[in-house]
Amino acid sequence: MAGNTYSCKITGQEAAALKELLEARGWEFSTLPYARYKAVGNQVNVVAYESGKLVVQGKGTEEFVLFTLEPEILHTFTYAGAQETAVDPAELTIHGGIDESGKGDFFGPLVIAGVVVTPESAPKLRELGVCDSKKITSSEKIIRLATEIRKIAAGNYSTVTLMPETYNRLYNSIGNLNRLLAWGHARVIENLLELNPECPRMLSDKFGDERLIRNALMERGRKIKMEQMVRAESDVAVAAASILARDGFLHGMKKLAEISGVELPKGASSLVKSTAQELFFSQGGEIFNKIAKLHFKTWTEISS
Repeated sequence: MAGNTYSCKITGQEAAALKELLEARGWEFSTLPYARYKAVGNQVNVVAYESGKLVVQGKGTEEFVLFTLEPEILHTFTYAGAQETAVDPAELTIHGGIDESGKGDFFGPLVIAGVVVTPESAPKLRELGVCDSKKITSSEKIIRLATEIRKIAAGNYSTVTLMPETYNRLYNSIGNLNRLLAWGHARVIENLLELNPECPRMLSDKFGDERLIRNALMERGRKIKMEQMVRAESDVAVAAASILARDGFLHGMKKLAEISGVELPKGASSLVKSTAQELFFSQGGEIFNKIAKLHFKTWTEISS
């Protein structure tokens, strides 16, 4: 791969499967001389030539190759392996990583997860392809990776899931999202320390004053070195935690779809608002305490 360009050879069957996948995701198609098709989407241009050559170009090339083309079409991970760089020695020491999923979603739970890695498990997680869950667009891949992470971590993980009813009750009591996140992070840290009393440090993404987490920790947790950093998901422990958290969020959304009778969209987009309005008119407002985060502006807009 040179710059933002990647090329490889694909079979006719793989080209057809890629076209079907991209069509399902709303990419725009056009014709090109000597090409089966050209597709554009997500800051990427893809051209599948009749010769069997596939060319990928654009700002999103790396993400597309790593998280769509290789795992879903080629079923190889050669590019991911070729891109490995020197591992931070700190990543290979015993430490824990914490991350959450669902805090920006109107519908669904808030899930906070943590993983403790060791010099033995960290390289295995990297080899598995563990990375920030936000870079993985396939729910199936998240679920598959989460299963493997649990095996490799060998019990050294913890997940706290706050379904909407619990989330809304805690938010009303605490009154601040960062304090609620700190409370959840602290519970996961305490769980991890119960499993790994000798773990010397915990790492998480920076979301607020570090003292919020420390103040929410109980006696055992206050002795640990607590670190927050921007883009902490670059650390394998935090990345693994982000995948477990996303896996928990997806399972929570499935349960809430059963409660509401409709598939609930993720995020806080216009689609989320229109879905919420339809639910409000068809089922009333009471159901929202069970399926949504009521401090979001979306709730105020549809219920007023």
